[in-house]
Amino acid sequence: MINFERFELENGLKVIVHQDKSTPIVAFNLLYDVGARDESPHRTGFAHLFEHLMFGGSINIADYDEVVEKAGGQNNAFTSNDITNYYITLPKENLEHAFRLESDRMLSLAFTPKSLEVQRQVVIEEFKQNYLNQPYGDVHLLLRPLAYQKHPYQWPTIGKEVSHIEEATMEEVKNFFYAHYAPNNAILVVAGDVELNQVKALSEKWFGPIPSRDIPTRNLPKEPRQEKARTLKVERDVPIDVIYKAFHMCARTDSDFFATDLISDILSRGNSSRLFKSLVKEQKLFSDIDAFIGGELDEGLFYFAGKLTPGVSMKDAEAGIDTEIEKLTSVLVGEKELRKVKNKAISAHKFSELNVLNKAINLATSELMGDAKLVNKQIELYEGVTAEKIQEIAQGVFKNTNSNTLYYHAK
Repeated sequence: MINFERFELENGLKVIVHQDKSTPIVAFNLLYDVGARDESPHRTGFAHLFEHLMFGGSINIADYDEVVEKAGGQNNAFTSNDITNYYITLPKENLEHAFRLESDRMLSLAFTPKSLEVQRQVVIEEFKQNYLNQPYGDVHLLLRPLAYQKHPYQWPTIGKEVSHIEEATMEEVKNFFYAHYAPNNAILVVAGDVELNQVKALSEKWFGPIPSRDIPTRNLPKEPRQEKARTLKVERDVPIDVIYKAFHMCARTDSDFFATDLISDILSRGNSSRLFKSLVKEQKLFSDIDAFIGGELDEGLFYFAGKLTPGVSMKDAEAGIDTEIEKLTSVLVGEKELRKVKNKAISAHKFSELNVLNKAINLATSELMGDAKLVNKQIELYEGVTAEKIQEIAQGVFKNTNSNTLYYHAK
C-alpha cells in the first residue's frame, strides 16, 4: 500500500507527495502529458528530441547535470508514445535543487542555436545507430505502420524518418515546447523522507510563478477495427530469420488490461512458459521467442517475436505460434498455471515498490490514467482475472484478421 497526499497549484500543476522515512534518498519525478502520439505526422520525433533538449541548458541554469552532480544526485528521462518523464534522485537535504532545476526548465529552455544543433545531432546519430544501422533495429519502423493505419502510434518515439529532425526549425521546436511543457500539463511526484508542508512550500516557491499555457486539445484519430490480416516481408543483412506478429489489444486504462498482461506471462514468462517449453525446448523451432504487450494508454499491441532455429522455415515457425494460440483460445488455462503467473506478476509488482523512484513513477502514471489511487489496486486487479476471462480475451485478440506479421529474413 502506497500512502500519498496530493494538491494542485493555481497554475494547474498536480503534486503528489509520498512519505517514505526508510530512505534518505528522495525521488523527484516530473511527468509531462506529451509523447510521440502528440506530434504532427510531418514532424515526428519531437517529444524524444525534447528529452535531450531539456538537458541543454535553461534560462537561468546553463549546466543542468553539473548542479545535479554537486547535489549528490542522479537524473535521467524517458519518452514513450504517451508521455515524457524526467526524474532526479538526490539526498533529502538537497531536495530544493531539484525544484530549482525542473522549474527553470519548465519556465523556458535556453533555445540557443548551438543547443538545438548539438541535441539534433545526438538524436540523428541515435536514429542511425539504433534504428538504421543495427541488426533488427528497424523492426518498429516497419511493424508500427503495418499495424496502425490512422492512429499516431504508427511511428515509434524516435520518429518516422531522420529528415523530420534534420529539418526542424527553431520556431517549430519552440512552438512544440510552449504547447506541451507547462504546469497544467504536468504531474509532479515527490517521494521519500519528506513532509507535505515542505513540498507545498517548495512547489509554490519554484513552480507557482510559472503561468499556465494553452494546451492543445488532444483529438487523435481512432484506429479502425482491423478486418484483414496484413503481412510484410523484408530481407536484411542480419544473422538469422526472425518473425514478428502484432495483434491489436485494449488500452492500458481498460479493465481487460491485466488479463491481457497475464496472457503474455502464460505464453513467455520464464523457462516454464508455454512458448519456451513447446517451441524452443521440445520442437526446437526457435532459439528464442517472446510474447509481450506495449502497455500504451490508447489501444495498443500484443507482440510475438521469435528467432528461428537455423534450417527452420518461416511457415513451420509461424505454424508453431498459431498452434500455441489455438490452445489458449480453445482450452481453459488450468488453476495451477494461472496461480503461478499471478504469483509472479504480483511478486514483481511488490518488489518494484521497494524502490522509491519506481513508486514515484507509478503514482505519476496512475494519476495520468485518472487517479493515483489506481497504484494500490494492481494486485486486486491481477487477482480478479479468471481462466474464462483469459480465454475470452485470447479469442478476441488472436484473430487472424487482427494480425500484422513481419517476416524478417536474413540475406
